[in-house]
Amino acid sequence: MSISLEDVNILLKIHVTGKMVAVENFARYTEESLSDVIKLVSKLLGVSIEDAKDEVNISKGLTVRKCWLKSRWCPKAGSGDTTYPAVECIARAYLLYLLSCTLFADKSGPRVSIALLKLLKDLDDVGNYAWGAAALAYLYRHLRSAIRVQVSQIAGYLTLLEGWVYDHFKLGLATPKAKYMDYVQPRVCRWIQKHATVMNIDKVGSIRRTLDRLRPSEVTWDPYVNYRDNGVVHAMALYSGTLKYMDMVEPYHAEMIQRQFGHMQSIPDPPYRPLEAHRGPSALKYSVKYGFQQDNWERWRNHLLAPEVRGEKAQFKFLATPNYLPWFLKVSHPLITNPSHEDEDMVATTIADNELLERNRRALDATLRWMDSQPELCTLESAWKMASDVINFLSGRSLGPTTTTTTTTTAARHHHRLHRHIALYPRRPWRSQRR
Repeated sequence: MSISLEDVNILLKIHVTGKMVAVENFARYTEESLSDVIKLVSKLLGVSIEDAKDEVNISKGLTVRKCWLKSRWCPKAGSGDTTYPAVECIARAYLLYLLSCTLFADKSGPRVSIALLKLLKDLDDVGNYAWGAAALAYLYRHLRSAIRVQVSQIAGYLTLLEGWVYDHFKLGLATPKAKYMDYVQPRVCRWIQKHATVMNIDKVGSIRRTLDRLRPSEVTWDPYVNYRDNGVVHAMALYSGTLKYMDMVEPYHAEMIQRQFGHMQSIPDPPYRPLEAHRGPSALKYSVKYGFQQDNWERWRNHLLAPEVRGEKAQFKFLATPNYLPWFLKVSHPLITNPSHEDEDMVATTIADNELLERNRRALDATLRWMDSQPELCTLESAWKMASDVINFLSGRSLGPTTTTTTTTTAARHHHRLHRHIALYPRRPWRSQRR
């Protein structure tokens, strides 16, 4: 599972299609780059060259302070200066402050990067950018770097991550609002905001163990099915390529999360491999570069999943193809908690749950195959054969002759129950007859 572009669009109600949020970034801190920053700040925020120079020097980099940025619009909002240039400058200051505190929040504390100000030059063009896709790329990058051993904090729009967790996992951590207006407000507004608290290691460990013990039926695989037009997934959600924010490029593979779109999960193609990758112990040394794939976004309609790749519609959201689960257990980490730090019962329970899921899938396949058979084959004998297969699957036994898997007494008892069920409930037309 992962946060998809559809999740971003529904949770935040912002665009996930449009132009890439990327501009030529400033070079390192040099006299030339410093001069360019001062001119840009002066022109777009409506301050003098001297004020812009003082602020950039105080920030000691290609940034400005948030408190200084906030002062650009707070006193001016009611000053009576309603000339168009003044209003534009106030709007840019506010948008730069807002974006730096939400979608692109970083760990620099009170400072804001000036690079984003370039995109706010033409306010009429601001709505044409794919802000949602850029925010997801930014969050992806910082989620990746957050697992580095020397990284203790995380950046990105964590409200997006928090809302996604509440919608997909039944952990009892969130309280819904009573006055939330569905389909009108962003979905993330559904939850009551909690004050930030520092969790101790025991609480974190408890949440991790709860996630590890979740069963497939306790996961809401597709919570936004009622938000789609006629139940159709937005085409952008089925994009397979890369997302970009400034110089950050992150892969996005919709084929890896097909169950979130109501399809049966199958083994996906291998992900994009970067041309260069430097994954040091700290976030500052984390760098990944891709080749031609980083421009896929410009032609995203050419990179949608083909119908045959999307898989079949799943009658139950957690279903996957027969070979998917063994492959997943081989290439991924089925547990969040390090198994060496947990007791053997915890690991055994998780393995048993995975085996039970596979048996349930096979039993369901046997049931559906029988229901879709021809009417003349839907006899009491075939019904008993189907019931025997299901019993064998759920009990963990392999398929084989009924006499080798059950005793004569057990077979007779199941036959009697099935015969009684058919007598109590008249036969209904099968789906093959209704077509």
